[in-house]
Amino acid sequence: MSVFSHPAYDNHEEVAFYHDAKSGLKAIIAVHNTNLGPSLGGCRMWPYADDNEALNDVLRLSRGMTYKSAMAGLKLGGGKSVIIGDPRKEKTPELLRAMGDFLNTLGGRYITAEDSGTSVADMKIIGERTEFVSGMTAGQEHGGDPSPSTAYGVFVGLKAAVAHRWGRTDLNGLKVSIQGVGNVGFRLAKLLKEAGAELFVTDIFQDNVDRAVNELGATAVTADEIFDLDVDLFAPCALGAILNDNTIERLKVGAIAGAANNQLAEERHAAVLREKGILYAPDYVINAGGIIDVYYQQLGEYNPEQVKAHIENIGTTMQEIFQRADETGETTAHVADRIAEERFGHQDTLNDADSAAA
Repeated sequence: MSVFSHPAYDNHEEVAFYHDAKSGLKAIIAVHNTNLGPSLGGCRMWPYADDNEALNDVLRLSRGMTYKSAMAGLKLGGGKSVIIGDPRKEKTPELLRAMGDFLNTLGGRYITAEDSGTSVADMKIIGERTEFVSGMTAGQEHGGDPSPSTAYGVFVGLKAAVAHRWGRTDLNGLKVSIQGVGNVGFRLAKLLKEAGAELFVTDIFQDNVDRAVNELGATAVTADEIFDLDVDLFAPCALGAILNDNTIERLKVGAIAGAANNQLAEERHAAVLREKGILYAPDYVINAGGIIDVYYQQLGEYNPEQVKAHIENIGTTMQEIFQRADETGETTAHVADRIAEERFGHQDTLNDADSAAA
């Protein structure tokens, strides 16, 4: 398993591997960039097919966190961690405590929080062994869970996409397909339902689908069928790399705006979407609500109204990206990348500056 020559390596500052035989923990932490501050990103637990799939995921997610924090105007770097295993079958308190020990080895360069496959309760157990954990603030409305803020930020960004694509400010009657209705996807679905949207949902867990159908009146579709629906907007809220040559060809939507990280299988797929006339809301911009929430928790200055106002800036940022893309002919993904790199100082730019100084 190669690291430095890995396609997703992108000049990461640090990639650490950890195995605790007693608990069975196998985990990877990736720190992409700390120019703006310590790296912060969630801890994902997933039954990866193999070690290389886990490495690819943590590298892509870590890089995305650097760009996400920069675009959200936060003094944070980008990092992520993954635990290899099925969270519904293999997660134990011992494993989570061992994860806390792993975090300590990085000495604060990386701070974790909940992600797919982990929860606030899990963070509390990890926190028994380390101080480098967030997203579990006592007294906060959701106990520190950033999922509601992530969902709200996506909702705000989605409305900006609808306004740009169709010139409308309401969502009444808008047909939205949602891939993944877990912690974030379900909350987004609820916000959309309250705004009058018609929902079509899928999820790898049947209980999540049943909840969306029973509580929100959503229409259930199969995992494969979600790409063929004749709807207005597609909201990917599960795992990444789902916008690829096969799926994009099948999409009949006018816009894509969802919570999933790394939705594009490859950078070139942003151009494929543009050529097809599909407006794409860059994932790390629209799903930044959670990291904004956790950032204020870390500061110890959590004010719900201040957090909400910061999250609502996502809509303004999305409007800027859409407008600049229209003016320059670039993809929305490229525009977002350029803005983010200007803010955190991309490694290539730093290397050029160092060479010039020498």
